[in-house]
Amino acid sequence: MDCEILNSIKSVSDVKMLSHDKIEDLCGEIREFLVDKVGQNGGHLASNLGVVELSVAIHRVFNSPDDHIIFDVGHQSYVHKILTCRCSDFDSLRTPGGLSGFTSRRESIHDSFGAGHSSTSLSAALGFAESDKLLGRDNYTVVIVGDGACTGGMIHEAINNCKPDLKLIVVLNENGMAISNTKGAFASYLSRLGDSISNNKKEPFSDYCLNYFEELGFAYIGAVDGNNYQEVEYALTKAKELNKCVFVHLKTKKGKGLPEAESSPEKFHSVVNGNEELRTFHSIFADTLIEIAQEKKDIVAVTAAMGIGTGLLEFERRYPNRYFDVGIAEAHALTFSAGLAANGLKPFTPIYSTFLQRGYDSILHDIALQRLPVKMFIDRAGLAISDGATHHGIFDVAFLSHIPEIEIIAPADYDSLRDSIIYAYGTNTPVAVRYSNCAQSTIINNHFNYKDNVAGIRLDFDPSRPPKNMLITYGMIAENVIAAKNILAEKGIEVGIILVERIKPYLTTTAYIKGLLTDSAHVVYVEEGIKAGGAAMIP
Repeated sequence: MDCEILNSIKSVSDVKMLSHDKIEDLCGEIREFLVDKVGQNGGHLASNLGVVELSVAIHRVFNSPDDHIIFDVGHQSYVHKILTCRCSDFDSLRTPGGLSGFTSRRESIHDSFGAGHSSTSLSAALGFAESDKLLGRDNYTVVIVGDGACTGGMIHEAINNCKPDLKLIVVLNENGMAISNTKGAFASYLSRLGDSISNNKKEPFSDYCLNYFEELGFAYIGAVDGNNYQEVEYALTKAKELNKCVFVHLKTKKGKGLPEAESSPEKFHSVVNGNEELRTFHSIFADTLIEIAQEKKDIVAVTAAMGIGTGLLEFERRYPNRYFDVGIAEAHALTFSAGLAANGLKPFTPIYSTFLQRGYDSILHDIALQRLPVKMFIDRAGLAISDGATHHGIFDVAFLSHIPEIEIIAPADYDSLRDSIIYAYGTNTPVAVRYSNCAQSTIINNHFNYKDNVAGIRLDFDPSRPPKNMLITYGMIAENVIAAKNILAEKGIEVGIILVERIKPYLTTTAYIKGLLTDSAHVVYVEEGIKAGGAAMIP
């Protein structure tokens, strides 16, 4: 791979020194670099291919790190990382201790604000801009927000607090996509606004119609072809010269430069290194829900912009009127589900564990307090090795444990998951079912010979003759626990494993476990979660 221009960039200031006739070649080299490295190591590809020209233009017009560059989510910051001299780290992308797949303040001074979840950027950027003003600094704050992120409420809460006199430049990067197609009224408005301006203006940036942003007192520039470098640099330069709060509206092509990614951007949103399992817990969840929804007409599915990730696209195809994608708005998804449940429907709401925590108050105040039968299916439970700290699904058991009325179930195999879905449908109270992103482990499935369906517990020993040493666990980490047992067996230490599938109500679970333990038993509780408030700490 020949990256002559890219290899010549030894500092962020070198980007500014390039002549204009080199920029197109640089963008081509960056795309080639991204396809090669992300193809090898996995990561977010289509979103980064779409913002190459934008990222280059930002670093030529503004002065990082003095000017603050903030990316929403951060998954589209790869080009920014490349231009801030992290090319040599890309072989470690999304590996423990390696280059993060998102922005990280620990990683570089050019990453002004860390991210991993959507719609936080403008609130943070507003904090930077207000503090610069208060401290008498002359810095700019540039925030890159996608139309997908604009489905999240925090963006609009932040817009409500923006002031026209701040040196804040908001780049609205409209590509029509979150992971799948962007849904909602605001996304539709952005698209119509950009199209109407593009179709009616006589020359670039000269004849703007009145719009939402101008009505609020801000300057608006757009719509700009975000993959035309000259237009992007001109728009950002003009925004900088205005010396006030400006919204720059770009239209970009997600997956730009890679034909297969342009035609199927959702498929290339995140590239997996290696073969991806066709059957996983979330595919079994979706298949089972589709199956029982054929008979149970009161079943509806609610997703917060994760129809692909949670496996629900086929449900949408089969039952379009019973499928709701509310955008990147987890709290709204949960309270909306509560409303559906209060009015007689049975909402099944799958949300990644790391995103579920964003809706904590909705779970507590709107679901649990009213004992509404919302069925929360917690996908990606457990550690997220490649995505890192922002995506670890290790807090849900702890924060759900202290909310009354909610049952917590952790199925260990596909049959248990199917049973959990059927059980959840039949209950008239809130239920949370958590499962990992991986395929079912045959090791787990074949290891446990005893099962108590009432307590929801599996054993690998005869309950009438329990061993003195016990390992208690739940979830996919059970496979590691089995490996630990085998190591101990080689040392002559007999150990029994208790696999918990019905975590809460705790009284039922703990009563059964206590009946297996002698006064002299040695017990270790292994969970892929946090100690404080975790299942192991429940008396």
